Amino acid sequence: MVTMRDVAERAGVSIATVSFLLNDTKPVTATTRARIEAAMAELGYRRNVVARALASRRTHIIAMAYPALDHKFGFSAAEFFTSAADAARKQDYHLVLWPVGNDGTELKELVGQGLVDGVVLMEVQLDDPRVTVLQETATPFALIGRTSSLEGLAHVDIDFDRTVEDAVGHLYELGHRRIVLISGNLTDPVFSTYGPYVRSEAAYRRVAAEFGLEIVVMESSGSTVSGQEAMTRLVEAHPDTTAVLIVNEFAALGAVAGLNRLGYKVPEDISVLPLLMAPEMAALTNPQLTIMRTPGPELGQLGTESLIRQVEGADPLPPQLVPAKLYPGATVAGPRAPRSKAGAGRRAVRKARS
Repeated sequence: MVTMRDVAERAGVSIATVSFLLNDTKPVTATTRARIEAAMAELGYRRNVVARALASRRTHIIAMAYPALDHKFGFSAAEFFTSAADAARKQDYHLVLWPVGNDGTELKELVGQGLVDGVVLMEVQLDDPRVTVLQETATPFALIGRTSSLEGLAHVDIDFDRTVEDAVGHLYELGHRRIVLISGNLTDPVFSTYGPYVRSEAAYRRVAAEFGLEIVVMESSGSTVSGQEAMTRLVEAHPDTTAVLIVNEFAALGAVAGLNRLGYKVPEDISVLPLLMAPEMAALTNPQLTIMRTPGPELGQLGTESLIRQVEGADPLPPQLVPAKLYPGATVAGPRAPRSKAGAGRRAVRKARS
């Protein structure tokens, strides 16, 4: 078994210098670092993670807690994770995924084992038990999402107000006056305090009222089947609908399939605009979805950087809200029939396809 002594002899340095480098306890010059790393490679030396953690009181591993049993892991979630992993790697940390539940029980057990230096929380609830667990265990953490009370909490999130404003505004400019929101069932305990559903619906209600539009919200869970079922209910209950906004990306896929099955053309009969989706997922439908692109790459990076700053004794990054941006596809166009002037106001009508 290759030891630190072997590495030190090969590199021509002291064992203490090798220890300084491996445990990140004292600075080592670039030239010396290169010699030590070359010796490690030649000898096949492998760092003992446990020993390193005991020496430095850090593992250089951080976790992303994602409740995978309650929330499907789609393309948007993958973007959060991969960008977070990349941000961690650039600062000599490793990121692991913890698919733990929202109640905090599994999370408490895992952080109690001292396996990680800190945690990034995903799919944040307005009242999230995981936050309490991390506070009580004095574990550094950052939120990608927001609780109802944010005092003292490092967080980044989607700017749902701006996202919905831009989405409704775009549809309004195209001439749409019957815009329906397809969101989660807020009476379901799983989603009643789920930030994206709660904030998207609140923003839609506010923006629709500002535009003088009828407010119509229909429920759908996070599945393609529920998206299809929502379209069946929609055309029966609100046949004059010309555009739908959909919060969940899986439901959005189902919505396009459901409308096609019902004989409706997208976007000629009904425009479909998901509020949160990654381009790779948008490309799965025919026609390709026009989307509000989830800022997963930006938020994954920001959340991870904010956490690592805390782990290393610095202040976290300031809270940031990043809106989803309109990303071109082929499921949004002006309504086929001229709409009435009811609700006309602050935006002009434009008939271009987006």
